[in-house]
Amino acid sequence: MLEAVLNQRIREGALKVKYPSGRVASFGTGSPLAVFDLHNSRVLRRVLIDPQFMLGQSYLDGAWSTPDLRALINVLMRNFPDQPPGPLQNALQMLWRPLQQWNRRAVSQRNVAHHYDLDEQLFRAFLDDDLQYSCAYWPPGVTDLDTAQAAKRALIRKKLCLKPGQRVLDIGCGWGGLAIELAKQAGAKVVGLTLSKQQARVARERVRKRGLTEQVDIRLQDYRDVPEQFDRIVSVGMFEHVGVRYYRRFFRELQKHLTPDGLALIHTIGRSGPPTVTNPWIRRYIFPGGYIPAMSEVTAAIERQGLVITDVEVLRLHYAQTLAHWFSRFQQARKAMVEAKGERFCRLWEFYLAACEGAFRWGDLVVFHFQISQQKDAAPLTRDYLC
Repeated sequence: MLEAVLNQRIREGALKVKYPSGRVASFGTGSPLAVFDLHNSRVLRRVLIDPQFMLGQSYLDGAWSTPDLRALINVLMRNFPDQPPGPLQNALQMLWRPLQQWNRRAVSQRNVAHHYDLDEQLFRAFLDDDLQYSCAYWPPGVTDLDTAQAAKRALIRKKLCLKPGQRVLDIGCGWGGLAIELAKQAGAKVVGLTLSKQQARVARERVRKRGLTEQVDIRLQDYRDVPEQFDRIVSVGMFEHVGVRYYRRFFRELQKHLTPDGLALIHTIGRSGPPTVTNPWIRRYIFPGGYIPAMSEVTAAIERQGLVITDVEVLRLHYAQTLAHWFSRFQQARKAMVEAKGERFCRLWEFYLAACEGAFRWGDLVVFHFQISQQKDAAPLTRDYLC
């Protein structure tokens, strides 16, 4: 029966299933050819019953392997796209969703530590030299990760329309790369916020080495506890950790801390489809408390605060390309990573990177840039300034 389902559904690419007995079953034709090497005969049934959780869980447990994880996820996601939940299931999911995003201060710090306070060398193994852990920007002709991440930083800097001496709040500053760029390239004075002790340590050291301690202040601080006002506010890859029930608070804080003629730029993963819930495997192992918003959820929260959206850009497939580079770099460091962290750790991280690439390439994930102000004329009236 399970093979009948695969035979009916595999229409794009091909899938070869190898059973523990040695039997091989093939489904579909064409490219890519994906191999599903089962080490346990019951794995296939478990995955088909609950693919969103069990595909990653069974890989993490070593119940199956494949010579090309990206190819396998490619074939599975193209032929088994996410189906919208029925009315009852959707109602239950939405009822349960707030508890999955209970991001109070203490919980937010614990959730951040779960992911971002891991060994710094892990992130250095697959990120670019500037440690940008968010979607890169791939203009025509750009093929390497460092150049694409530099293009992302430059695009954000342009959208902020900075003038020398202006004060910038960087909410979720990571390892400090964007804060350093805004200080060096635009002469800004930047306050960078993070809840990760490891990120704060690395970012402060980078600021010190570049002689920018008078311009860049890295704080271990929640965005809800900032006392000052700023000419510009930027947030890259942090909004995904806010949670729907806190959107109104987030934009209320943004309004409070933004000068009347100021500009803000929110760079966040988003959905091109309607609101839903976080993938259960990602929520459990990668980003507890995380949530990817639909555009309608973000714009509604902005509107309720009386803020003005001065520009919106949707980056399509840029993150898929970024994740493909991260996956490749992780594989190059895998042997050393297994020795340091173990096989299960590496399986978790490579599945996370490959599955996320698939979600951006074949699912409904994109990246939003929201440029926001309190006045209609705070930003230029045309996009010429981005050229």
